Amino acid sequence: MLRLIGRIRAEHMRELERLMKRSGSVSLDLEQATLVDAEVIKFLATCMKRGVPVVNCLAYITEWIAQEQQRHS
Repeated sequence: MLRLIGRIRAEHMRELERLMKRSGSVSLDLEQATLVDAEVIKFLATCMKRGVPVVNCLAYITEWIAQEQQRHS
């Protein structure tokens, strides 16, 4: 499980992808993530589509991911 803490921005995605590949089977814990940008939401929606569990999100993040998934369904 990878825990994301604080502000998560697009510039963090390359490192996060690297860590995810290195870890193999992984889930993302956003319990301590406080702020994300639109690119991160797209990334999380893609992760979920690929079967990566994204857990402990703040309500606004969960809703934003759901909206992103609906737009691309």
